[in-house]
Amino acid sequence: MADTSDTRNQSRYKVLIEKIFFDHYKDGLEEFAFARDQLPVAANALGIELPKNLGDVVYSIRYRTPMPDSILATQPEGKEWIIEGAGRSRYLFKLVPVNRIVPNANLLTIKIPDATPEIIAAYALSDEQALLAKVRYNRLIDIFLGIAAYSLQNHLRTTVSGIGQIEIDEIYVGLDRHGRQYVLPVQAKGGRDQLSVVQTKQDILCCSEKFPNLICRSISAQFMASDLIAMFELAVEDGHVKVVDEKHYRLVPSDQIGSDDLRAYNLRG
Repeated sequence: MADTSDTRNQSRYKVLIEKIFFDHYKDGLEEFAFARDQLPVAANALGIELPKNLGDVVYSIRYRTPMPDSILATQPEGKEWIIEGAGRSRYLFKLVPVNRIVPNANLLTIKIPDATPEIIAAYALSDEQALLAKVRYNRLIDIFLGIAAYSLQNHLRTTVSGIGQIEIDEIYVGLDRHGRQYVLPVQAKGGRDQLSVVQTKQDILCCSEKFPNLICRSISAQFMASDLIAMFELAVEDGHVKVVDEKHYRLVPSDQIGSDDLRAYNLRG
């Protein structure tokens, strides 16, 4: 199969991050900072073409692809390297306890009548776009949390004090029957991507800073299959991301929800 430009970029990004990591790393170190302006220096030293979008180099490693194998080899058992924002154009390599958020395969599945317009399903350009659309059209945020929720903006790029630039996949605002108002950052992962602990933490910090009068409830959604979606509510406790609640929803034609299903759901309520 011919190499794609995205594959070439990922390879180049990993080489650059690897160079910066080992320029700073020493045995025993658990964190160290670096700046974005070190990327051109690293590219020049390696003799490779500098990417046009310098920010995408770090963004890719933080959210899309695993660290280079040589960096993973330095991780002690039970810990892993992450990259946190440390201000404008500054980042922090940090060694933290392994914190995986993955769907519980033993959880019961709830059938939901699929309200996704067929034209949307046909033309979604990525797993992430398809997932966000299915969550939106099927009102899964409302169903999962039991509140009225409205999409405010997707792919919100903003800055957070002490972190720098971030992007939230989609952000909702919501209202419950008592009049309480909510801000709901949503993180979406498709395919084999894992939910990002770093992204969850920064989404919560962003909402606390930008919407101080609203109750923040951080939501993550992940495809388990094309019609099966895991929904999580997450919170930060003692610096770790914890699962507050998890539900699995299968989107099906309405005629595939039978009386047996409805009786089972009535008993659970």
